[in-house]
Amino acid sequence: MKKIVVAKAGTAPPSIGRTAALMLPLQLVFRAGEAALPLLLAAWFGRNETTDLFYLYATYFAFAGSLVSGGLQDSVLVPILTEIHARNRSGLQVVVSSLLGYSMVLASAVATVLGGAGFLFALLRFHGPLLNFAAALSALFALHMVAVSARSVLVAQLNACEYYLAHPMASGLGFGLAVVVIALLRQHMGVVAVPFGLLLGEALAISLLAPIATVALGVRLRPSLARPEPLRRFFRLVFSDVAGATITRVNPVIDQLVATTTGVLGGGTILRYAAEVGGVPTTLLQATLLPILLSRLSSGALASSLRSFEKTLRSALVLTAAALSVVTGVLVLVRKPLLRLLFLHGAMDSDAVESMASVVPWATVGSIPFGLLLVLARAHVALQNTRIMLALGIANAALNVLLDLWLVRLAGLRGIAFATSLVHLIIALLLWQAMRNRLNSVVEH
Repeated sequence: MKKIVVAKAGTAPPSIGRTAALMLPLQLVFRAGEAALPLLLAAWFGRNETTDLFYLYATYFAFAGSLVSGGLQDSVLVPILTEIHARNRSGLQVVVSSLLGYSMVLASAVATVLGGAGFLFALLRFHGPLLNFAAALSALFALHMVAVSARSVLVAQLNACEYYLAHPMASGLGFGLAVVVIALLRQHMGVVAVPFGLLLGEALAISLLAPIATVALGVRLRPSLARPEPLRRFFRLVFSDVAGATITRVNPVIDQLVATTTGVLGGGTILRYAAEVGGVPTTLLQATLLPILLSRLSSGALASSLRSFEKTLRSALVLTAAALSVVTGVLVLVRKPLLRLLFLHGAMDSDAVESMASVVPWATVGSIPFGLLLVLARAHVALQNTRIMLALGIANAALNVLLDLWLVRLAGLRGIAFATSLVHLIIALLLWQAMRNRLNSVVEH
């Protein structure tokens, strides 16, 4: 497995846009399983109490998983690893080993605590078959969270080495396995087959990424509990980043709970599917542009090249806004025939698809500010300026609750989706102002 970016001596590496464009076809092919999964679930399971239960636990464990994996992939870990690669490769073995060791310990501890909380919630809330479903979902999603954390460590290390192709290839093959497992077991296990299949897919992805990471890093992957200086610095910096991201990940959980107040049968499921469709533009952005951007911005920050850093950031913001505007406009225009084509199969009914069509524009419009938010967040991470993330995370969650409760009364499920879009816009503006202040302070000193 070679780097996707190979520059001749004395020349600049290819532009971020060009590199992302080279990755796009591979991402489209190997991420097809991930994009198709909501469509398959809609056809296989429709909308009912078990699907609402599945999405409630899925969003809960996505929130819980951010306690660990959120601080590993596309985080301050990338600039720290970039620095080690450039200045102290002799210490790489101990840092990599420590990262693996501590990430597995933390992931296992968090999974045990939060998986137990999910099981306790099931005991208090459900009974009969729903209790069995909830207990199984809790256990499998907890194991899945540990596997995601292991993969995130490997991906961060590969991105720091600019081995961008490994992740989509491994994840694509893992998702392919997950879809096959779900298809084979759905009749016997119901929605429980979904986290089981996803867990097996993560296991396959890890088994593929580990040997590639060994080659890329040039060191053996042996977990340890040593505490070198870069690891201690990482934990100091990552706290605010993880805390802020974790707080914002409670938003989908709140959205799902607020959706239950609308009185719409399967309202949480409809909202989730609409959000999945509306999030397609930023999903492609995160898969192609953002891993490259964080590595390049980290290199620019390491070289203390403010002009290069600013140029890279502004180019990324313009490219992101332009690309997302085009994709969002097309998606809104063709949403009705597209949703009928994608979702109106199997157990999914036409009324639910019409409801999705009414929600999608309100969810999709937020993809533009969300994309800019993601770019700006990575710029702050590249500068190792993570302290602002906690305050922004609190503001994000508070705004989401207030806007959800206000707009759901005015527009039902559409109001919940639009509340999320408004929150993205406000946080993007705050991140932009914080970046301007940060760069101005650097210039003054």
